Amino acid sequence: MNLKRTTTIAVVGAALAAWLAGAATSNHVIPAAPVHRPASIEQRGAELAGEIEKLHERLAPSATPNAPGRNLFAFQAAPVRPVPTVAVLPVPRPTVAEFAPALAQPALKLSGIAEDAGADGPIRIAFISGEGQLFMVKEGETVTPRYRVAKISADVVELTDVINNSIRRLALR
Repeated sequence: MNLKRTTTIAVVGAALAAWLAGAATSNHVIPAAPVHRPASIEQRGAELAGEIEKLHERLAPSATPNAPGRNLFAFQAAPVRPVPTVAVLPVPRPTVAEFAPALAQPALKLSGIAEDAGADGPIRIAFISGEGQLFMVKEGETVTPRYRVAKISADVVELTDVINNSIRRLALR
């Protein structure tokens, strides 16, 4: 049984090798590339292109035009008048306390609140969008350098302003 199986494998392998060798080689001849002769219409087109080139050369201006006396599209600037000098009085510098109320509050929006059950009660995370960012904060963390999260309830987040300790509330909408 072993001799018969080995002979079958050898015959099938030899037939497969002969078939692949025959497929890899070819006996057909590659024909030569045909010679392209320009048609009469192409010859006439080439002659016409030459005539057009001669016409462009003949019609080109031989002398450059003189510069005009004035430019109609440019306006004349008004004469400069001297500016009278004004005495500048020193202005007192404002203090930081004067700027504090003028600071604009950044646009912050409460996007959502997530809640997990914890040992001491629910642990909440607030999702606040503002200044081109999304802040995911818990109580005690900062939102922008200006605000710190004081309290997160089910639908409201209280932010404490670090500058003046005022409270800002953000509600879900």
